[in-house]
Amino acid sequence: MTGWETLLLGLIAAATVVMAAAQVGAVVYTARLARHVSDLKTQLDREIKPILANISSVWESAARAAAMVSAQTERADRLFADIAGRVAQTAAVIQHAVVVPARESRAVLAAITAAVGAYRELRTGSRSRQPVVDEEDPLFIG
Repeated sequence: MTGWETLLLGLIAAATVVMAAAQVGAVVYTARLARHVSDLKTQLDREIKPILANISSVWESAARAAAMVSAQTERADRLFADIAGRVAQTAAVIQHAVVVPARESRAVLAAITAAVGAYRELRTGSRSRQPVVDEEDPLFIG
């Protein structure tokens, strides 16, 4: 072997030792990193689990509150529907008890007025009848 061959063989051996050392260093660094990640995961589990439990209980409380609000809304809806039905029923009873007799009373009063007018005409002997003129147009809605 010549001097150059020995030198190159020595360089190859040195490069192999450096690469092996780098690989051992990388493995050691990876192992430490894995241990650190594991410790971090344990710490996160310890700190995050109570927070997640609290969030879960908050969601459960919110769900219960929403169910209660929904039930109360349905009760209020039934109550207002019942009240509306009773108001309509009361209005119908009032209309039947007040408005219908008032119309009938108006008709009776008109009949009495016509009878008194006819009696006056007979009493005065006036046969010339003047048409009754209403001041307002009966079809006008004002």
